[in-house]
Amino acid sequence: MNRSTPKLALLLFVLLVFVMLACQTLAPTPAPSTATTIPSTPPTEQATEAAIDLPPDPLAGTDGMGDSLYPDFGNGGYDTLTYTLDITINNVDTSELEATTTIEAIATQDLSRFNLDFAGFEITSLTVNEEAAEFERNGQELTVIPAQALSKDETFTVAVSYQGVPTPMTSQALPFPTGWIAYDGGIFVLSEPDGSASFYPVNDHPLDKATYTMIVTAPKPYEVAANGVLAETKDNGESTTYTFTVRDPMASYLTTININDFNIETMESDGGIPIRNYYAASLPDDINKPFARQGEMIDYFSELFGPYPFEVYGALVMDTEFGAALENQTMSIFGIDMVDLEDIEGSEAVVAHELAHQWFGDSVSVADWGDIWLNEGFASYSEGLWVEYDYGKDGLDEWVTAVYNEVKEYPDFYPPPGDPAANDLFNGGVYLRGGLTLHALRLEVGDDAFFEIIQTYYDRYKFGNATTENFIQIAEEVSGEDLGDFFDAWLFDEQLPPMP
Repeated sequence: MNRSTPKLALLLFVLLVFVMLACQTLAPTPAPSTATTIPSTPPTEQATEAAIDLPPDPLAGTDGMGDSLYPDFGNGGYDTLTYTLDITINNVDTSELEATTTIEAIATQDLSRFNLDFAGFEITSLTVNEEAAEFERNGQELTVIPAQALSKDETFTVAVSYQGVPTPMTSQALPFPTGWIAYDGGIFVLSEPDGSASFYPVNDHPLDKATYTMIVTAPKPYEVAANGVLAETKDNGESTTYTFTVRDPMASYLTTININDFNIETMESDGGIPIRNYYAASLPDDINKPFARQGEMIDYFSELFGPYPFEVYGALVMDTEFGAALENQTMSIFGIDMVDLEDIEGSEAVVAHELAHQWFGDSVSVADWGDIWLNEGFASYSEGLWVEYDYGKDGLDEWVTAVYNEVKEYPDFYPPPGDPAANDLFNGGVYLRGGLTLHALRLEVGDDAFFEIIQTYYDRYKFGNATTENFIQIAEEVSGEDLGDFFDAWLFDEQLPPMP
């Protein structure tokens, strides 16, 4: 539909400021807490963390995946297939828990040892293929030495049992805590880019996606919301166990577990995608207003990009301010400060941004964090596409003009999106200048070629990973044009190019 208002340009400018931080993981530091003593595992499985002398070994998996910005993120030598997280929260106020994470993986080389990313906790048992394994830790690098060396192409199982309180982690990309965050009345998890290791052992890089089963037990009256489909709920008397399954490959940073007393809203898009929204029960009854059009958005973006990639979608709003929203796979999470009931359209822009990430960021994930504009630029431009849906071409033109003028006015805040700094990954440039890059491409090649480029890119790399070079290759393939200079100017030149 098309609507018009003389205040549209002002509205769009306000939206820019409101949404720029939409995916940044800015969270409050949790209150100090003390772990309750938990009985350890039997002596035959008891693990120790004594230092182990590890000389150089050509059969050792690397302690990083060679990311251009964060070379120590993730680990080499294996690909994970599945994670099963079995977590029991004994005290929601302190986050004291006990858990076992079981990982099925395949060795990509002969392995004498390998690493997992894991911070904090007391490890009470660690086995590889059901045999006790030695291990040592250096920071969040957990080195595992199996009793029997692993052969290339061998499928193996790692089980790590642990207990304690999650340790707050400060991201290498942002000076804020990430991962498992406790606040007054609940728990939430936002882990982009490196917080998942705060609550489970993991190969923590988007290149190594896996499927998940999450079995989370929480004391009553608390409820649990997590990624994927709720497969089972079990009443244990004083606690409840929730089992969620994620059957499509998921990058580790998108894993989320949230604990509170929730009001749950269900609906379905006209195209048949189930939607379940979780709102902290302490929030106002009308907190759901900005989320009412999610089904409309899913169907619209499915027409533009390709079919919605997952089994279910929904939003979760926690009753705390953490200055962010994050596109956790199948369940985007919002701080209450990202929802403004006095500005429903502004809040809808944030909802559209996080939803668009389900295609670009979650299904098609970056192969290297240096290409983050492929996530944030696409989601930011999707805000403009949602404006176009509501207001037509004139509305999109006003959106582009407002964004362009903002970026031009403050070049230091909006650097070229193709080369972000490691300590400023989520700078304004990867959002707004990244979005402008896509609109400029649309003007350069025309609407038909542009949307064919977007659909081809999504279809070719869905459930996998892509680079800027992959996107440029598809753009040139579909358009039949040499676009090297175009992308160099928009992604890497300090000077903002004129809009075509």
